[in-house]
Amino acid sequence: RNRVVAPGATDNSRKGQPRDLRPPGTHFEYNDVRVNRLALSLLQVFRRPLPEVLYARVMAPIGASDTWQWHGYRDAWVEIDGVRMPSVSGGGHWGGGLWASTRDHARFAYLVHRRGLWAGKTLVPADWIDALRTPSPANPGYGLLWWLNTGRALYPSAPAASLFALGGGAHVLWLDPDHDLVMVARWVDKPEVDGLLARILASLAG
Repeated sequence: RNRVVAPGATDNSRKGQPRDLRPPGTHFEYNDVRVNRLALSLLQVFRRPLPEVLYARVMAPIGASDTWQWHGYRDAWVEIDGVRMPSVSGGGHWGGGLWASTRDHARFAYLVHRRGLWAGKTLVPADWIDALRTPSPANPGYGLLWWLNTGRALYPSAPAASLFALGGGAHVLWLDPDHDLVMVARWVDKPEVDGLLARILASLAG
C-alpha cells in the first residue's frame, strides 16, 4: 500500500505502510496487485498459458519477432485443468514480465492505434480499445492499464487524445491519433519525455 510510482511522483516514502481501505473505484494506486490479479483471472478465462494466448492471438498475426519473452515469477504457478502453468504478470521486474524489442513494441502499439485491426482482420475488439482509452473514475489520467493525457496534464506538449504505455527506465509507447503517429522510445529520462514529444511534433510541422 501507499506505492507511488505514477509519472511525476516524487515521494514514495510511505510505500508499504498501512492505509485505510476505500470502496472500489474511489481510490487510485499504481501497484502490481491489479496486474497479478488480472493475470490469474485471464488464466481462468483462457485455461492455457497466457504467453501461448498472446503469441497465437496477437504476436504471430502482427508479425512480431521470435525474440520476445514473457515470464512469470518463480513462485507464481497455478494448476488449471490438471496442467501447471505460470500466472504471468505484466511488469518486467523481480525476475518476471514481458520483454520485447522496440520493433515488436511498435507493432503492438500500432495494433492498439488501429483499434485492434491488423491487415483487415480484427485481433482485439474495438470496444476494448475504446475502454482502455476511457478515463477511470478514480484517476482521469488513467484508463485500463494505459496512461491518458486528459487535459494534457501528463505531457503538455502532446495532444490530449494521446495514449501512453510507460515502463521502468522510462520506456515510452506514444500513440497520437491527431497525427496518426506511433512512437517507441527507450531509456528517456522522465523529465525529458515531454521535450522529446515536443521535438517530434515540431519536426512534423517543419
